[in-house]
Amino acid sequence: MALKAVLFDFNGIIINDEPIHEQLIDRILIAENLRPKRGEFRKFCLGRSDRACLSDLFSRRGRVLTESYLNQLISRKAQAYQERIAEMSELPIYPGLEEFIRKLQAANLKIGVVTGALQSEVEVVLSRANLAQYFSVIASSDDLKVSKPEPDGYLLAIELLNQEFENLDLQPSECLAIEDTPAGITAAKRAGMQVVGVANTYPFHIIQRQANWTVDYFWDLELERIQQVFSQENFQPSVTEC
Repeated sequence: MALKAVLFDFNGIIINDEPIHEQLIDRILIAENLRPKRGEFRKFCLGRSDRACLSDLFSRRGRVLTESYLNQLISRKAQAYQERIAEMSELPIYPGLEEFIRKLQAANLKIGVVTGALQSEVEVVLSRANLAQYFSVIASSDDLKVSKPEPDGYLLAIELLNQEFENLDLQPSECLAIEDTPAGITAAKRAGMQVVGVANTYPFHIIQRQANWTVDYFWDLELERIQQVFSQENFQPSVTEC
């Protein structure tokens, strides 16, 4: 068995924008006459879609959102995010990311994004950062009814890659996920994939307990070593949940 594809999370892996999302979520709560609480964003939103995040935050305050109004809130936040990104002269793309992606491309590996972010948010960032050409597929919250830690996004990415590349016949065990949160790691493992955890958002020791490989930075990631492990004759990927 060989490694065929690498699937990236977006927020906290490609772009360091979690502080922006927290500010925008807080702004929504305040506009709805609700008070943000310390630690809630990390607990209920990191690694998850805006739909799941907002639903939980409002539910904890005794507010049940209709589907229509929830969509309005998500749209309002997405517009604010686009405006914030447009204001930035330089995007906070993680150091070492592009160099690592080039290694993947040189190794002829398929590359995709699996995220709880909206497709429009992913596309504007990848375009601004001149990274769009590297990614063959994007599995975003636009396409999914559930959020990480459910595995649906990763399974959808496999389906999209198999549609994009004839005769690829990609299987979960031939994919590597790159994540920064427990929710994301769990989602990838439930899909049957190995996971690299990058300690961008949580401390190294927390991610290390959950991921198959853990690094502080992209430039610490040894692609050749991972490929060797995948190519071992009797290698079986771990599917233990985090």
